Amino acid sequence: MPRYPLSRPRSSYVSSFSFGPGPVSTALKALIAANVAMFVVTTFVPSLILLLGLRPNAVIGQLRLWQLATYMFVHGGIFHIAFNMLALWMFGAELERVWGTRYFLKFYFVTGIGAAALTILFSLLPFEFAQQVHYSVVIGASGAVYGLLLAYAIYFPDRPIYMYFVFPIPARIFVAIIGAIELLSSIGAPGGVANATHLGGLLVAYLYLQNARVHPISELKYRYLKWKINRTRKKFDVYSGGRADDVDRRVH
Repeated sequence: MPRYPLSRPRSSYVSSFSFGPGPVSTALKALIAANVAMFVVTTFVPSLILLLGLRPNAVIGQLRLWQLATYMFVHGGIFHIAFNMLALWMFGAELERVWGTRYFLKFYFVTGIGAAALTILFSLLPFEFAQQVHYSVVIGASGAVYGLLLAYAIYFPDRPIYMYFVFPIPARIFVAIIGAIELLSSIGAPGGVANATHLGGLLVAYLYLQNARVHPISELKYRYLKWKINRTRKKFDVYSGGRADDVDRRVH
C-alpha cells in the first residue's frame, strides 16, 4: 500500500490528533437523520424490518429489489446504529471534503447496494454457512461504512485508527486485519453479524475505486492544487483604506 498520495497541508496532520474529523456536512446530516428516523419507526413498528431488511430469498423469490438499498437504513439496536453512525462521521466527513458531496454519496450507495448484491450471491453458494445467510435478514449500514473504511485507508494509509479504542494502528493495517477477520467469520458459524456483507463492502469499494472514471487519487491532486491556487490568490488580495461607502473596496 503506498504512503500518502500527495503531501497535504500541515493542518491536516494536526487535525488527525484531535477528536473527530470536523463538522458534519449537509449530506452526512441527511444520512444520519434518515438512519435515526428509520430506527425510531422500526422500533415502534418492528414488522417493517422484514419488509425493508435484506432477505436474499425474498429478493430472488419475490423480487423485493428495494431491499438492496433500504436495508442500509435499518438497524437492530441502539449500539448497532450508534457505532455505524459514529463510523460514518469519522471516516465519511474527511472523504467527502476530498471527493465532494456528489461523488461521496455515489460511492456510499454503490458500495452499500453492491455489498447487498454480493451477499445474495454469497447466499447461493452450496455450503451450509452460505445457505443460512440466504434465509436470514441483513440490516445495517455496515456494508457502505466498510467501503468508506477501505477508501480512508487508501487515502490516508498511515493515519492511526484506534482498534478497540485502545491500540493505534495505521489505517492500511487496520483494514487488512478487519478484512481477514470478516473473511474468516463469513465462512464460519453465523453469530448475528452479516460478515459477508462487510466483506462485500470492502470488495466493492476496492473495485469501484480502481475502475472509477475519475480516479480518486487524481481528484485529490486536483482539489489540493485548487486549494493552493485559492490560497495564493488570497495572499495577493489588497484592501484599500477608502471611505466606508465605497462600492468596491477590494483592489486586485
